Amino acid sequence: MNAPTPKPYISQIHAYKPGKATSDDGRALIKMSANENPLGCSPAAADALAAAASASARYPDPGATRLRAKLAETHSLEAERIVCGTGSDELLYLIAAGYAGVGDEIIHVNYGFSVYEIAARKVGADIVVAPDTDYGTDVDALLACVTDRTRIVYIANPNNPTGTILNDSELERLHAQLPSDVIFVLDQAYGEYLDTPGADAFALARQHDNVLITRTFSKIYGLAAERIGWGYAAPAIIETLNRIRAPFNVTSAGQAAAMAALADQAFVERSRAHNDEWRGWMESEISALSNRGLRFVPSAGNFLLLLFEGAVSADAANAQLMDAGYAVRYLAGQGLENALRITIGSAEENRGFMEALRQILEDTD
Repeated sequence: MNAPTPKPYISQIHAYKPGKATSDDGRALIKMSANENPLGCSPAAADALAAAASASARYPDPGATRLRAKLAETHSLEAERIVCGTGSDELLYLIAAGYAGVGDEIIHVNYGFSVYEIAARKVGADIVVAPDTDYGTDVDALLACVTDRTRIVYIANPNNPTGTILNDSELERLHAQLPSDVIFVLDQAYGEYLDTPGADAFALARQHDNVLITRTFSKIYGLAAERIGWGYAAPAIIETLNRIRAPFNVTSAGQAAAMAALADQAFVERSRAHNDEWRGWMESEISALSNRGLRFVPSAGNFLLLLFEGAVSADAANAQLMDAGYAVRYLAGQGLENALRITIGSAEENRGFMEALRQILEDTD
């Protein structure tokens, strides 16, 4: 008797691997592997989470109506052009499900977010990986990959895991040269870490029918455990995503926490300032170790991609950092065998990490 078998394109999926929080032998580590906010979340958001617990027997608002209204108010957008998801990941999957399938092509840049490949394979689409330049998006190389089978282009800006960024003029140039029936997905999970977070991107989505902007509350808002994301696009795209998303995809507690977080923009500003200060500090410390074969890719996010080009390999450094008590992200599965991605942590975490890394490099002398 034959056993059930999945579709062949499902069998090709490599499941998403989250950042480690423990060592291989089960020890708890200082977690600098998942780009979480070291300041936590807004106290107002934490209070809202606690207050919402009493309503846990009731289904949440399926349309996240009040949250969409608060997002529209905060970002000067139209609530009817906003959709909420179980993290922005859900929306990245849904856009592929709604607009691509077997025989179609989905493009993402080399060293792009690993969810893009999973989203494409889930629907049987062919994946096209555009060559990068210096670990960042090369607009001309990406445009050269577009064919009449292209249905979706995914770009993370800032890019994860490299931290690189395209400026607004390059984003506009990329969009302008895409066919009008190709959806341009601009993943801005780290958009709030930019000095000017996204007004031009939202304008691009407002003006065109083939642009989807995605955002998340998992990063600067510090609500990763609640899985809250949202997207902004033309009404037709929003209607498509609403047709196929889960009906109660954002919990009542998550909606309440997200609204409270939006109301506390002072916390967002503190988080951005902390990140700017300590990312700059870590860049300086890493630059001082360039004579030992270490450098970083300039980043606009809350993390740095460290490149190991000397006597110590990224694999060896990763193992020794775990021994020292630190979890970072080793990205060999994404073709970055020589790299580790490091989240900008608290002051204590950053100083301790750099001391451990410095010791690892010095011990090879």
